Formats: sequence, structure tokens, C-alpha cells
Amino acid sequence: MREEFLWVERYRPKTIDECILPDGLKETFRAFVAQNDIPNLILSGSAGVGKTTVARAMLDQIDADYIVINGSMNGNIDTLRTEILNFASSVSFTGRRKYVILDEADYLNANSTQPALRNFMEEFSRNCGFILTCNFKNRIIEPLHSRCSLIEFKITKDDLPKLASQFMKRIINVLNSERISFDKSVIAELISKHVPDWRRVINELQRYSVNGSIDTGIFVNLSDSSIKTLVSYLKTKNFVEMRKWVAENSDTDTTTTFRKLYDMSSDVVKANSIPELVLILAEYQYKAAFVADAEINLVAAFTRIMIDIEFE
Repeated sequence: MREEFLWVERYRPKTIDECILPDGLKETFRAFVAQNDIPNLILSGSAGVGKTTVARAMLDQIDADYIVINGSMNGNIDTLRTEILNFASSVSFTGRRKYVILDEADYLNANSTQPALRNFMEEFSRNCGFILTCNFKNRIIEPLHSRCSLIEFKITKDDLPKLASQFMKRIINVLNSERISFDKSVIAELISKHVPDWRRVINELQRYSVNGSIDTGIFVNLSDSSIKTLVSYLKTKNFVEMRKWVAENSDTDTTTTFRKLYDMSSDVVKANSIPELVLILAEYQYKAAFVADAEINLVAAFTRIMIDIEFE
């Protein structure tokens, strides 16, 4: 357990009972484990809510062979034809059904990779099951929906206090295990800021624990650090990570994000590109008041910045 560097991996729940979930969802997954056979599933919900953790916990509990493939990084046709084909076509050591966890399956190409996956599900149905995780279920094609049971990680306002309390206890145990001193009120505020993105809370705590303590000083740097991360993606034209950043920061006001980019422009953007950056920010800030999907508008703005702006 200690060999894992990332806390999200080191302290990842190993059973469904350990997962931070509403009671109804937890009972559903317990029932799958009890029957010792997991059906094809689509697990849909916001980032960091525990979809992949639940998939792995169920499969660990029934002692199934499985592989995890990241759809946003390795989701091309070649991956399906090699990794999945080799794994799904062979018999497990136990003689039982094997599983493929396709993480971030909504990033798979809907015109090529997803249709090919449909064929794999049919061809290897007796030997291999599939669990797809996604943030946006509407990006998964209908033929895959028809072959899987959809489970949505819906967390209501009534669920949040109980889950936040459970997660607070979990975090305190993690910090004690890592011998990090902490201010409980700071932990509570951080959880409240990002709930129910449990992964992000853990990652933020690990980042700010390097000095051996977690106190109110972390809030001075949280937002600036996040913007600097975004700028690094824009500068390197890393569209995939930029898009993830937008999804994970969807609760942040667009005006605030644009203002921070504007304020730091003289430090990160070449002087001749600053006027163009200002025009892009102004254009998309205006559009933000009318668009149906604010996330798409923000991704469009950052894509324009990637293409048109020269960074230092």
C-alpha cells in the first residue's frame, strides 16, 4: 500500500462498503457483488465522484481479472484491437468472466471506436464484461447504452452533509497516516468547496501537505495554482488536459477565470499577443451570458487562445 505515491491510489477504497456513496447506490453495487457477477455497466457522473473506484472495488471483491484503459489517452481503434482483443479473447486463470474497465469512455470517438466496442461486447460476451465510466452519458452512443445498464451517480443536496461527514473522517485518517498536521476547519472548507469531487480534495491536500501541515495558508494559493495549471495547458496546446480542467472547474465563475487570465497576461503572454488575448476574453465573456452550455463556450475560448496567442 505504501509504495503508491499518489494518495488517491494509496488510499483508494478496496470494497464497496468503504466507498463514499449515497445509500441507494451502495446497495445496488453490494447486490452486484453478492451475485458474484457484474453486468455490463455505464457509470455516469461528475468528475472525482468515485466511478472508477466503485468499478475496481466490485471486481476486487469478486476476485475477477480485469484491465483498466483510459479512453481519453488510449481510446483509439488500435488499443481496442490489441489490448482489449488480447485480454478479452483469453481465458482467465480462475476460469471466470474477465472485465475491461474503460475509464472516461465519453472521450472515445463516437464514429469509429465506440461502434467497434459494440462489436467486442457481442463477440466476447461469454468471457468478458465491460464497465464504462463517463462524465457525460449523452456522449456514449445508443448501441452501447442498449448493451449496458446505466447507473448515474446522482448526489442530492440531502445526501451531501452525510457524505461530507464520512469523507471528513476518511481524510483525517489519511492525514494522520501521513503524519500531516492540519486545521479541521480548513479541511471542512476545502471539502465544502469541491464536494462531491473527492479525488480533487485528496489531490489538493497532498499538494499542499509538502510542508508537513495543512492550514489557512493553502487558500491563498489554491486559485492561482489552478490558473497556472490551465496556462501550462494552453501554452503547450494540450487540448485533452485543458478540456478536463474546464470540466473539473465548472463551478468557477467564467468572469473570474477570464479576469485572472487578464491580470496575469503580462507575465505569461508575449507583448504582441496581449491585445488579441483581451479581444478573445471580451468576446467569450459576452457570449457566456447567452450560451446554452457554458462549458462548451469556455473550451471554445481556450481553444482560440491556444491557436492565436503566443506565450512566453
